Amino acid sequence: MDTDGTHDSQGTRATPVPRPAGPPPMPTSSPSPLVPPSGGFESSGTYEPGGFEAAPPAPERAPDSGPTLGEWLRVPRVADAPGTWAYGHRPRLPEEPERTPLRQLVSGALISLLAGLLLWSLLWNGYLGSFWLWPLFLVTPDRWWIGTQEGAIAQNIYNVVVIGGLLILFGRLGRWPELARRVLGRVPGVAPKETPPPPPQPEDDLAEWPQLRAAGQGETAARLAAEVRDGRMNDVDYARIRRAWHSVRADPSRLTAFAEAVRGQGAAACVHPSGKRDLPVRAARHDLLVRQVRLGTVHDGERNPYPRRGTGLALDPVLLGTSLLAVGPPGAGKTHALVRPVVESLSLQALAGQAVVIAVCAAGTQLGPDSAYDVVVRLGDPDSVYDLDLYGGTNDPDEAAAVLAEGLVGDLTDTDGRRATTALAQLLGPFRAAHGRLPAVPELRELLDGTPAALAALREALDAEGHHAMRRELDTRERQSGAPGDAGSALADRIALLDRPAFAGFFDTSGRTRPFSLRTLEHPLRVRIDLPERGHAEASRMLARLVLAQFTANAAVRADRSLFACLVLDDATRTLTGQTLRGVQRLRSVNAGALLTLRTLDDVPEALHTALLGAVGCRMAFSGITTWDGKRFAEAWGTEWVETRDVTQRTVFADQPLTRAIHAFRKLVTGKAVTTDAVTVRQVERERWSASELAHSVPAGHAVLSLRTVGGDHAPPLLVDLRS
Repeated sequence: MDTDGTHDSQGTRATPVPRPAGPPPMPTSSPSPLVPPSGGFESSGTYEPGGFEAAPPAPERAPDSGPTLGEWLRVPRVADAPGTWAYGHRPRLPEEPERTPLRQLVSGALISLLAGLLLWSLLWNGYLGSFWLWPLFLVTPDRWWIGTQEGAIAQNIYNVVVIGGLLILFGRLGRWPELARRVLGRVPGVAPKETPPPPPQPEDDLAEWPQLRAAGQGETAARLAAEVRDGRMNDVDYARIRRAWHSVRADPSRLTAFAEAVRGQGAAACVHPSGKRDLPVRAARHDLLVRQVRLGTVHDGERNPYPRRGTGLALDPVLLGTSLLAVGPPGAGKTHALVRPVVESLSLQALAGQAVVIAVCAAGTQLGPDSAYDVVVRLGDPDSVYDLDLYGGTNDPDEAAAVLAEGLVGDLTDTDGRRATTALAQLLGPFRAAHGRLPAVPELRELLDGTPAALAALREALDAEGHHAMRRELDTRERQSGAPGDAGSALADRIALLDRPAFAGFFDTSGRTRPFSLRTLEHPLRVRIDLPERGHAEASRMLARLVLAQFTANAAVRADRSLFACLVLDDATRTLTGQTLRGVQRLRSVNAGALLTLRTLDDVPEALHTALLGAVGCRMAFSGITTWDGKRFAEAWGTEWVETRDVTQRTVFADQPLTRAIHAFRKLVTGKAVTTDAVTVRQVERERWSASELAHSVPAGHAVLSLRTVGGDHAPPLLVDLRS
């Protein structure tokens, strides 16, 4: 792998992403405030990154690293179906052309060759007369045919012309070109019909920034075009500046600042607040012009529709906006082939000011280096720079109680979620009124346990401040504590999982730490949350469920929804509840989505299987799933009408003596009776993929994936090779 991350083990050397040729001159001032939708993270949240250095130079490009940015921009992009890798895609015919059997082609070619030789022999030996020489006599003088050299030369040339005509005639009759393509791959000596597209006109050349020129910003466009030609701009720079220009079109008051930033900084204008212009390492192929990441190739087999066979398959925010569920056993490649490419793509889009990504995984999961993220929260690690806000950045006790109750006890079927929310609100409200903040984990645990000293101290603080209404709330909680159906004991047991030495100092609400809040979904952030799966598995599941609940709640109330927000759960085991599924289903209407992976559907309560498969628009089954999981996918994908051919063989009984003798001789030679075939063609309704096929017919390194866009377009289940 090159130091700039251009090449990797998955073969990006073949078609690398465009990189700048060298480090451009960078200003020492602070980053430009033009990163849409805003230029910083200071609003509403408890996350204050601070300390970002000035934009560093972009990574250098290897001399032989592939196409330049200008060449990359000029490649045509065609997406004729959801999930099609648009970069250089060539649409195929809607239906497979009729394919003649090779045996029939060979026999036809031999017969036509023999017929042609026979005809030439008859002509050459005069059995058909001399009429075929009349054209030669008509165009040549008579004196040539009185023993002259000119006549002999003309005769030889004419013979060659006739032979060439016979070859063309009988070659077309015998379909020799098609036979050559089938045997040799293509006709020898003939170039392929596909030719490179003509260079675009200046007004259509994306490398010349025609949008800016059309808006009268010729000087700005010329500066950016020079950056492209000189190799100082990469694909992230192009996507970022184009995004900034779109924000200028929406708000013309930013035009002056945009033009000044481009004139002064060139390709480094409007840089991400982190100062980064690329990721340190790329492990997948990306096309930021259309915001796609390539996952693999659609298998070239009969199980896939003919137009999609052999084409690249990619994901983009239009598909991820409907959310994606991936199910596969350990080792099937969910993290390596799906999660990391998607997280990497969204991180690049975040650097371009187009997306915000929250990746939740177990500690040690290979989702890229820490330098590829703006925030890395290592829960349970005392060296973690950032903390996690337990209440999702809200100061409203009722809102905090609803989200926290879902995270703590949402998976318990014997606990009423509404009662749990009420119990927490009866404690969070009085504590907030008395102390001006929400309680930390040890304080909340004491209140849920009903510790007399903690309740008495809170009661005294409320009386001293005159919060009589909150005092009644606290008294009501004390009366309901221990009553049948009370959720307080379940909440206390769950919050106790976070009141452990490993989490000491985390989830602080006093302002001593730097908590990350999911209220910051309006900013182009790259966030990774590491969960302590080893030693604290139950707490990790609870925290993942809490993050999912906070994400669905905060994504729906964003004031600025221009950024695509995506939550990636590398393992969603025991994190999905009825309430969170309803939240996931609402994400597609707020420009957000979720990627969820499971080892098996049994990691989700059986009552939620149907709701889960219905809440997501994209479903992915990796090789090695069980027939029980395959049955659920088969039901979700439904059936389709297919044409079947039933062949029935009947023994032929001859009436004539000669025919009976021929049949007897044939049976003696072949050992089989003479039969005739009766073919019946009919339309039947069958499952697209059966449970048995999903469990036993999907090769290793493959997956079956169905896609649906936010607009409603869909692709049938496709068998995808994730290794190509």
